[in-house]
Amino acid sequence: MKILVINGPNMNMLGRREPTIYGRMTLGEVEEELKRQGAEMGLEVSCFQSNIEGELVDALQRADTETDGVILNAAAYTHTSVAVRDAVAAIGIPVVEVHLSKPQSREEFRRVSLLSDVCVGTICGFGMKSYILALHWFHRERT
Repeated sequence: MKILVINGPNMNMLGRREPTIYGRMTLGEVEEELKRQGAEMGLEVSCFQSNIEGELVDALQRADTETDGVILNAAAYTHTSVAVRDAVAAIGIPVVEVHLSKPQSREEFRRVSLLSDVCVGTICGFGMKSYILALHWFHRERT
């Protein structure tokens, strides 16, 4: 099973950007850990990050024919992007929405997700383990 992990804007700043909220691991470290743990579950994990909304849409559309599922941390686009939402709704593979922090306990504008209703589920508030929990969901769905 092939899983694509998509990270949105500013996720390339992990480890430096507000470490008390997002942790000290860099995006590269997170991606390596996801690939390692995914391999242990028999999942082939690839990763993509962009600060550009249209590139996230393109990655979602490609994923529809190239992968079996997506773990999506759209970051700030979670709350603002109808384009990313429509791309998730248009593809025929499961998408799990993830967040390192718990948006519902943060600023008011972060409490609304335009993605939740078109994703199979949302995992948030567990730091990097949010991604690992999503990998476990895909692993359990496959078996």
